[in-house]
Order: sequence, then C-alpha cells, then structure tokens
Amino acid sequence: MLLQRILTAIVLAPLMLAGIFWLPDAGFRVFIALIALIGAWEWSNLVGYKKSISRLGVAAGVAALLVVLHLIVDVHSLAWPLISLVPLVWWLFASVVVISYPKRIEWLSSRKLKLSTLVPVLGGFWMGLVWLKNQDQSALLLTWLMLLVWGADIGAYFAGRAFGNRKLAPKVSPGKTWAGVYGGMAASMLISVCIAFFFLPGFSLKGWLWLLLISAAVVAISVIGDLFESLLKRNRGIKDSSALLPGHGGVLDRIDSLCAATPVFVLLWFVLMVV
Repeated sequence: MLLQRILTAIVLAPLMLAGIFWLPDAGFRVFIALIALIGAWEWSNLVGYKKSISRLGVAAGVAALLVVLHLIVDVHSLAWPLISLVPLVWWLFASVVVISYPKRIEWLSSRKLKLSTLVPVLGGFWMGLVWLKNQDQSALLLTWLMLLVWGADIGAYFAGRAFGNRKLAPKVSPGKTWAGVYGGMAASMLISVCIAFFFLPGFSLKGWLWLLLISAAVVAISVIGDLFESLLKRNRGIKDSSALLPGHGGVLDRIDSLCAATPVFVLLWFVLMVV
C-alpha cells in the first residue's frame, strides 16, 4: 500500500506542478475545473447518490457553477478574493461539525443539504487557485500552497508515527493525532521560512509573522478538510471516495485538505498584500 501511494504521488505531484508552471490562465482554469468535476462525481457518492445519472447531474451542476463564476466575476476585481469568505465561513462551520460529532448530526440524513456543501468546497477550491494563477509570482504562490499542504501531510505522517499517542478526533478518523497536527504545522512553517528567505527578500518583522500565521492557519484548516471528508465517508460506510488513484483512494481523498486550505491562503495573502 505504501509503495502504491509513493508511486501515485510521483505521478500526481509533477502533473500538478506542470499545470502550475506551463498552462496559461485559460488552460489552468479548465485543468482545475476537471479536478473539481471528478471531485463532484465522488462527493455525490459520499452524500448518498448511487446512480450514475444522478452523479453526472451533480458534476454538471458544478460545471455550470464554475462557468457562471468565470463569466460574471472579474478575477482582477476585489470581489474574487472576497468571495473566498463564503467557503471560509463554511469551513469554520465544518470545524464545529467535526468537533461535535457524533452530536447534532441530524443534517447528515439530508442528501440535498450535504450536497449543497459542494458549492463552498469545490467552488472555493477552483476560485482560489484561479485567483492565485492571476497574481504576480503566481507560480511561486501556487507551488507554495501545494508545498504547505503536502509538507503538512508528510510532517503529520512521520510525527504521528513517532509520537502519536493522543488522538485528534477518534470518532471521526482514529488515525489522526495531535502529534501529527504539530508535526505538520512545524513542517509547513519551515517551508514558508525557506520560501520567504530565498524568494521573498525584504520582508519586515510583520511580514514574517504573517507568513507564519498563514502557515499555521493553512495547516489547521486543511486538517478540518481531511476530517470532514472522513466524517462523510464514515457516515456513508465507505473507506475511500473512489478507487481512481491506487493507494490513495479517490481524487477527493487527495484534495480534501487543499479544498479547505486554498480559501484561507488566498484571504491571508490578499490581506498581507493590501495592508
């Protein structure tokens, strides 16, 4: 299983980086939209839609949402990053859901209500990455975000194995530990320090502190993204969102943390740039 995960990661990571560095804006929008549509297909299964026609309908609905966002919101306007407040509010609510589980889970019986969470989850994911693609130093920002999420995952894995006695959310995901969270946060902060030192010279003390805040916030909310998907899988009685990626499960199992981390990264970077 570990070998499968490593081999799949060796393929997926360069593919994502190739999209970041080589695709123009239009191609990148389509590339991320395709990832979101696969995620929508899998999410529809998580919330209880089993028929292919229903799941295709969900994916088509997400495609329509992305087209509308593309047409009516100017990526260079303030509205684009500020819309990220919507998914951020959703992820804050999701953190309450995860923390309180299995209490107050009546809403989990409603497929339509669970399905509606697709809008902030995948909409925020797509909008955030597209906005970053249109910023100065876009390749650096996008790579930085990916490294934060990937680094947190790797740091959490090794710290959890070495020191993971205290469980984070045993009723949602028994494998997650507080040591893993701290290890992931330390790894991500180290990544941010290295990026700022080599590629963002001239930062003030306030800038450095803000970078560390970005790192900590991204890791914290990415954990919620992972745990919320785990909650849906537990409620649905399945282990993975699909079997598309050997050793990793489905696309959602790879982007759940990124879906949560992206709007937070966008908003905090936006604030750093305008303040």
